[in-house]
Amino acid sequence: MAERTALHEQTSAAGAVFVEEADFLIPAHFGDVRAEYNAAHSTAVLVDQSPRGKIEVWGADAARFLHNLTTNDILNLAPGAGCEAFLTTAKAKVIAYLLIYHHADLVHQPAFALDVAPGAADKVIQYLDRYLISEQVELVNSTATFAQIHIAGPCAAVLLEQVFARERLPTGPLQETVVRFDDDDESWLRRHDALGLPGFDLVCPPEQAANIWQRLIQAGARPLGREACEILRVEAGLPREGADIDETTFAPEVGRIAQTICYTKGCYLGQESIVMARDRGQVNRMLVGVQLPDGPVPPGSRLFAEDKEVGRITSSVLSPRLGMGLGLAYIRRGHQDPGTQLHVEAKGRRSSAEVIQLPLSDPLR
Repeated sequence: MAERTALHEQTSAAGAVFVEEADFLIPAHFGDVRAEYNAAHSTAVLVDQSPRGKIEVWGADAARFLHNLTTNDILNLAPGAGCEAFLTTAKAKVIAYLLIYHHADLVHQPAFALDVAPGAADKVIQYLDRYLISEQVELVNSTATFAQIHIAGPCAAVLLEQVFARERLPTGPLQETVVRFDDDDESWLRRHDALGLPGFDLVCPPEQAANIWQRLIQAGARPLGREACEILRVEAGLPREGADIDETTFAPEVGRIAQTICYTKGCYLGQESIVMARDRGQVNRMLVGVQLPDGPVPPGSRLFAEDKEVGRITSSVLSPRLGMGLGLAYIRRGHQDPGTQLHVEAKGRRSSAEVIQLPLSDPLR
């Protein structure tokens, strides 16, 4: 049976229709996906992200250990800062897509938090544990220990300032600060534009989650379900592990090289393959945006240039701003430029498709 998050009662009372994800029940929508989408662009929205995997990495060797196994520079990640990174195989195929935060905790330093896809925490811990030999490192799956709320939209910061009146909000990308709600236990607040909108992740004790959620709703936020989240994510051109990233994906193909890969950090697992791809100046395929005038298509739908297969759709939604389908797709070199005309094959027929630049511009921002 699927588990309920600490916010199940609050989201249920708000009219949530639930779906199962990674053994949790999460809101698919709250009755009006278009209204939720519009609220994200005009005010602020709340997303229950408690099923996301949360891993704590402690110990004197934690920074060096993570540095040697991920694609980004962890040794020089300042306390209170975060970064994106990949765990990869020796051939640079993606094991996991990570957000890594260096806790600004003077008592337990060095300490890091890994934010991973729902259901991925155990897999990531098992993978990391294979490389633990004599390092002073402890890995803890804290997914069930904390709730997680994402707050997004142009008014997100204003609402958080009302609820955490005495606290300093993080401002830089993936910056983390410690906050307290009504003098209760510490929570982490992280700046994270996960939906292509100004956004924050709040990781807090489960017993605080309902009160914080309700206070934010009273301040003017609206709950947002998974369906509207997917629309916003695809419009922003942001990949999701499990949809656009899996263990067959070559890390540079994801198109977030500047955010996830450090070329000056020294040796790490997968470095040789990544550097070789950089030195060639190209990869065979890349994740790009695709406009679909006839509407969304199933994942795995093939893209063609005349009769030659050149790519496959990984995510697809109906975009309110375009008034048509929009997708993310891995497309082969030579067919990736915006404006390239293709065809997509789905449900036994072919229809037109066009490569476009993402993120979509937001006229309300």
